[in-house]
Amino acid sequence: MVSLDIRITALKTTLVALPLERTLKTSIHEISSVCCLLVTLETDAGIKGEGYGFCFDPARLAAIAQFTESMASLVINRNPHDVQALWHDFIRSCNFYGQSGVSVLAYNPIDIACWDIIGKAANSPLHQLFGTYRERVPVYASGGLWLSSSKDELCEEAQGFVAQGFKAMKMRLGSPDWRDDIARVEAVRSTIGEGVTLMADANQGLTAAQALKLGKELGRFGLAWFEEPVPTWDDDAAAMLVRKLDTPIASAETEYTSNGIKRMVQNKAASVFMPDLQRMGGYTEMLKAVRYLAALDLPVSPHIFTEHSLHIVASAANATWCEHMPWFARLFNEEMVVESDGMIRVPDRPGAGFTFDWNRIDRYRIPGPKLGA
Repeated sequence: MVSLDIRITALKTTLVALPLERTLKTSIHEISSVCCLLVTLETDAGIKGEGYGFCFDPARLAAIAQFTESMASLVINRNPHDVQALWHDFIRSCNFYGQSGVSVLAYNPIDIACWDIIGKAANSPLHQLFGTYRERVPVYASGGLWLSSSKDELCEEAQGFVAQGFKAMKMRLGSPDWRDDIARVEAVRSTIGEGVTLMADANQGLTAAQALKLGKELGRFGLAWFEEPVPTWDDDAAAMLVRKLDTPIASAETEYTSNGIKRMVQNKAASVFMPDLQRMGGYTEMLKAVRYLAALDLPVSPHIFTEHSLHIVASAANATWCEHMPWFARLFNEEMVVESDGMIRVPDRPGAGFTFDWNRIDRYRIPGPKLGA
């Protein structure tokens, strides 16, 4: 075990753009590439910590990266174990700029990198440091079944997920005509049968009236949840859907920090909570949100970042599913393996258990922020 007296000596950023095979559509997005900010923290112990975040626009990624680089003075010569003190100092330093949004996105990979160092220094995977509840995590396929797919393509994709071992999958809704959404769900449900769990996500694209109508019609398909039917800020509409629909309402992926989660809980705006590791600002605040939900016996299913979210689901008894999103697989040397029963074994490698594959990443690099321009 390495001495606990470790100091961060450098903060380095790398920007990459990962092209997708085809443009994907949701009710509010068209996605053709995923832009990632990679952060490496170096230490005087020779241990490097790695973290990342993402967005969909290279210019905005550069702005986030510039904010991240501006926080070098906050972390250089600090002990990466001091994640609570670092979080406190970060939040206070961003009072003028806002304690959500870009500032949190910028700090997120720093916090993850600190935890990666902590795990490596202890020679322990993060889920053990958090407190292991399970060593194998149930996952649902989230890398397909988009609005841009025809019904025939949906059925083919669903069959492919089942062949890969998935026992659950999520499809996107929000067609201009709600009857098209019903037909699409019916096609997928007929393809996978009742034995495979199915979720649906409207990506905040509906009004309250549209969501209520569609939600009632979806009731017969036995969905695990109806995700983000209305904008995340409309707690009144979401709470109405929670009361009036039999299908659980899942939300919270675009809420920032545990304060956003707490507000939604108090307003009863969801029945399944989906905190996002990036918008929580890393593991430090994510753990706070998940444990707050656990104290209230509320279920958690983290939003994407599968490689890193595995440790959250592995250490939380109130976690139900881990979202399997393959977008970021090209960043890492290690692979996630979905076993025949739809589970992923949490890595027992030290730290986050996934390391950047710089040889492969090089081909995806894009220019960083132009400081002083």
